[in-house]
Amino acid sequence: MPQFLDYADADFDARFNALLGAKREDSPDVDAVVADIISDVRARGDAAVIALTERFDRMSLTPATLRISPEAVAEATAQVPQAERDALALAADRIRAYHARQMPEDAMWTDDVGARIGWRWTPVSAAGLYVPGGLASYPSSVLMNAVPAKVAGVERLAITVPTPDGVLNPAVLLAAELAGVDEIYRIGGAQAIAALAYGTESIAPVDKITGPGNAFVAAAKRRVFGKVGIDMIAGPSEILVIADGDNDPDWIALDLLSQAEHDESAQSLLITTDAAFGQAVVQAVDARLQTLQRRDIAGASWRDFGAVITVPDLDVAVALSDRIAPEHLELCVADAEALSERITHAGAVFIGPWTPEAIGDYIGGPNHVLPTARSARFSSGLSVMDFIKRTTLTQMTPDALRAIGPGAETLAASESLEAHGLSVTARLRKLNS
Repeated sequence: MPQFLDYADADFDARFNALLGAKREDSPDVDAVVADIISDVRARGDAAVIALTERFDRMSLTPATLRISPEAVAEATAQVPQAERDALALAADRIRAYHARQMPEDAMWTDDVGARIGWRWTPVSAAGLYVPGGLASYPSSVLMNAVPAKVAGVERLAITVPTPDGVLNPAVLLAAELAGVDEIYRIGGAQAIAALAYGTESIAPVDKITGPGNAFVAAAKRRVFGKVGIDMIAGPSEILVIADGDNDPDWIALDLLSQAEHDESAQSLLITTDAAFGQAVVQAVDARLQTLQRRDIAGASWRDFGAVITVPDLDVAVALSDRIAPEHLELCVADAEALSERITHAGAVFIGPWTPEAIGDYIGGPNHVLPTARSARFSSGLSVMDFIKRTTLTQMTPDALRAIGPGAETLAASESLEAHGLSVTARLRKLNS
C-alpha cells in the first residue's frame, strides 16, 4: 500500500518533508571501480575497452569490430516490423519539428555609445549518446537525445550501445538511423563513457555526452564532466498527478503505474481534492497490478514510494507540487490549462485528462529526458540548447572607447590589475594625441 497523507493532519508537514527526503536508490559505491575503468581506458585505449566488453558483455571484439558496420545496421533495421517503423518515423518527425522551434537567433546591435555588441550561437562539434542495453534499451531515448543534437547542427554524433552476447536491438539501430547518427559502437558501461570523453585509437573523443545509464554510467559521467559536457545525472523516474474527483480512477491508476513500472525506485504520487477518489484510484492500481507484466517492479515502486495526498483545494495542490518539483506532472482537473499557468517547478506538464504522460515519452514532441529528484527547481529537460553554446561579440569604435573606456580604467585600478587598465589607457592616449 502507498502512503496516505492528509493536509489537515497535524503531522502533515513532517510526513511530507520525509516523503520529499526519502532516498529512492541505494546504489553501491561504484566510484572507485569507475575511476579504475576510466584510468584503464585512458592508458590502454581500444585494448581496455575490448577487454572490459568481453568481461561484462561476453563479447570478443577487435578494433575493427568496435563500430557496428553500415551493413550490419541495414541487416538489423530490416527486421523492424512496419508498424514500429512507422511509429518511430512519426515520433522522429514530431520531435524534430518541436525542437527546431527551440533554436535561438544570433543578434548584433549598436548601443547608445556606438559600440557593437551581441552574440552568436554555434553547435558543439561532436556529441556522444549513451544508449543502455538489455532490458532498458529504449529506441525512444535514442530519438530524444539524437534528434535535438542534429537539429542543433552537431556535425558528428556517435552513440554507444552495449550488445550483451552480441545481440543487437533492431529498433534502437533504426531510431539511430532516423535521427541521423553518424557512428554506432557496440560498447557500454563506464568504459563507453571514458572512450567518448578521452578517445581511443578507434573512437574519436566528443565534446558532450548525453543519455541515461546505470550507476556505473552515472558515476563515469560525473568523473568526466569538465573534460566534456554532460546533460544531467538522472535519478529514478517520477510522476505527480493532480486530479479532482471528476476522473476515471482507472485512467489515473494507469498513469501512476506508467512510471512505477520503470523501476522499483520510481515514484508515483497523487494529489487530490477528493479523498474518496484517492481511495478509488488505489483500488484501481491494485486491480491493474494483478495483470501487468512488470507487476513485481511496479508493485514494489508503488508500495515503497507511492503516496496519495488529500488537500482542501487546488491552491494547496499547486504549492505542494512546486515543493515536489516533479519530473512529470499531470493536471487532471476542470480547468487544467489555467492551473498549468500557476506551476513554477516541473520538468514537463501534461494538461488535461486526455494527455497521459506516456504521450510525452514517445510521440508528443517535447523531450522526455527530464530533471528528476527535485532538480526541476533549477534545471530543464534536454533540448537543442544542450548542444549549442553562445559566444558573445563586442566591437568598439574610437568614440565608443572614449565614452566607456575611463570607466574600465577606474574599475581596473580598483582591482589592482594594472595591465588591464593600461591596455585601455594606451588606446585612449592614442585617440587624444
